[in-house]
Amino acid sequence: MLRQLHSLPGLIAALLVMLLAISGAMLSVDPALERLNNTSTAIGQVNVGQLAGRVSSHFPGVEQIQRTASGTLIVYFNQDGRVGAEKVDPLTGRGLAPYEPSAFSRWMKDLHRSLFLGTPGHGVSGVGALLMLMLSVSGALLLVRRVGGWRNLLRPLRGDFSQRWHAEVGRFALLGLLLSALSGLYMCATTFDFIADGSRSEPAFPDHISAGSASPVASLQALQATDLTDLRELVYPSPNNPQDVFSLRTAQGDGYVDPVSGALLSYQAHDSMRNVYELIYQLHTGEGLWWLGLLLGLCALGVPVMSVTGILIWWRRRQAGPNIRHNSAAQSADTVILVGSETNSTWGFANTLHEALHQAGHRVHSAAMNQYANDYGNAQRVFILTATHGDGNAPASASQFLARLAEAGLKPGQPFAVLGFGDRLFAQFCQFAHQVQEALLQAGGTPLIGLETINRQSSQEFARWGHAVGEVLGHDLTLIHTAQPPRTHQLILVERIAYGEQVGAPTHVLRFKASGTLPAFEAGDLVGILPPDNPLPRFYSLASSSQDGVLEICVRKHKGGLCSSFLHSVEIGATIDAFVQPNPQFRPASGAHPVILIGAGTGIGPLAGFIRNNKAHHPMHLYWGGRNPASDFLYEAELNHYLADQRLTALHAAFSQAMDRSYVQDRLISDALMLRRLIEKGAQVLVCGGREMAKGVMLALDEVLAPLNLNVRTLKAQGRYREDVY
Repeated sequence: MLRQLHSLPGLIAALLVMLLAISGAMLSVDPALERLNNTSTAIGQVNVGQLAGRVSSHFPGVEQIQRTASGTLIVYFNQDGRVGAEKVDPLTGRGLAPYEPSAFSRWMKDLHRSLFLGTPGHGVSGVGALLMLMLSVSGALLLVRRVGGWRNLLRPLRGDFSQRWHAEVGRFALLGLLLSALSGLYMCATTFDFIADGSRSEPAFPDHISAGSASPVASLQALQATDLTDLRELVYPSPNNPQDVFSLRTAQGDGYVDPVSGALLSYQAHDSMRNVYELIYQLHTGEGLWWLGLLLGLCALGVPVMSVTGILIWWRRRQAGPNIRHNSAAQSADTVILVGSETNSTWGFANTLHEALHQAGHRVHSAAMNQYANDYGNAQRVFILTATHGDGNAPASASQFLARLAEAGLKPGQPFAVLGFGDRLFAQFCQFAHQVQEALLQAGGTPLIGLETINRQSSQEFARWGHAVGEVLGHDLTLIHTAQPPRTHQLILVERIAYGEQVGAPTHVLRFKASGTLPAFEAGDLVGILPPDNPLPRFYSLASSSQDGVLEICVRKHKGGLCSSFLHSVEIGATIDAFVQPNPQFRPASGAHPVILIGAGTGIGPLAGFIRNNKAHHPMHLYWGGRNPASDFLYEAELNHYLADQRLTALHAAFSQAMDRSYVQDRLISDALMLRRLIEKGAQVLVCGGREMAKGVMLALDEVLAPLNLNVRTLKAQGRYREDVY
């Protein structure tokens, strides 16, 4: 609903909103230009009487003196039949330059305020301001949901080019657009008298003036009592009307001045509504606040960018929407796939699963989770593929699922499997998938396999899940799906270091250089490598950063492994196709707190990269497990060098095929006292390696932390325990 509230007005009114924004941005420059071109000298303690006297000596036919919001003084005069206007110096009254209002600015103001349509046009502009307000508020709420709460509003944003630019520009322009929209609505409301602006509170015109000849204007007491900084306008009496008076408008109120006695004949102070109107007018136009005008103009320039990117996002979402072929009826299907998606990207994975099951002979029905109705009479299994939106919330197409499940129930013992999609950067990673899993268990369902999660739409993790599902179903299930084809770069292999041949676990450290320009990367980021004739990328954790000058990975050759076999066969000087994928959630936190690095096998790659870049010599303790110290002690020479120069504080290695056979978990238990001290000092734990190793490490650390009334789950919630497991 919130997304529809945001996108529908944007699509309908894109042209109108862009027109108002662009014209407003161009007008926003006027106050700054006026301030820049204001050649008046400092006014000091000049009062209006002094100014009027000085002006009269240079402009005998003066009719009006006006002071703009920026402080420019303009004299309008009629001298010898010549009508003119000039900017004047308040200290001398001399003309500085002719005053010629910009015809372009007048044209632009008419366009911005009424679209050249007069009073009806003011109404159209008001509708545009209302739409802008709706877009700003709904956009802000969507952004908050996307980043996981107000506290994360300034965190780095992710997504494709259009998504990032749309959100980044919106985040920058939000406050300015809200101010412009609200003030514009107020101005429109005063135009149609929905809100009083105080302009009708005018002083009564005097019935008579003092008899006699007019006094010199500089001597008039009411004008002498008015500071020049308060002046808005002084209109002189008509020379042909002896009963006419001076009309004085100031920042505080308006009045009439007797040209003979100099007395203030009548005066009307501005009421609160007038003061509010003038404040809001100033906030909307920037007149008198040139810096605010420029800021509002910059914000307004973001509207065309957001309009174009927003339309692109909407179009891509429509293109990425469900297009399910061979979709069986819900009542006759033996397999049901329910999808929870915010941007439709999860539907791509669901479509791949649907087609694979159909090819395997199943009758499959796919639908959004919000369409759940428990009318799957022949369903032997239900798959739920769901994303999590924002701070653990349900995505758009699953917002009603839990309520529908509670109302309609679930067939007793219904087999099901939940697959969650999310981003480990968020604290509530795949939280909604966990809620769905728990709700299905409470409703009496039976899990086909345990809940699995996919980080950042990983094709590799999705394929692995498909193999696990295939084993349960009793037939092969190959799921190959890449959310968006990545832009690849050519990498040239420049160095290879071989380990592990003697123990039957060949492992190579491979160093590449790019044939072109690579995006910046850090140790712990991922490189996706496309093996020949296969569209499914395999991901490897990087052991280097851009500043190292190479892209380094550590790869063990697996029996039957397509990509690992390919990489082990690449010759020095040969090229491969690859792309870099950021992984900012897996790297040491900034600061001087200790870091505990734990890994096994090739999981040492990014950990070695962290140590290599620890040039500030913060405490780093490495726990790593291998097979045999004589054959596969990965990075041994480099780690000893880091121990010597204190980039590495301590190295604790365990080898499963050595004389004292041990695993990395054993090292953690034996160093429990020291680890507790490090944790008490605020240490962060980074774990990289296989899933089974990671599970063993969690159990070992829970045992180590028990005397502190802590566990791994608590450290994860604090952001002090991060994993990169495969």
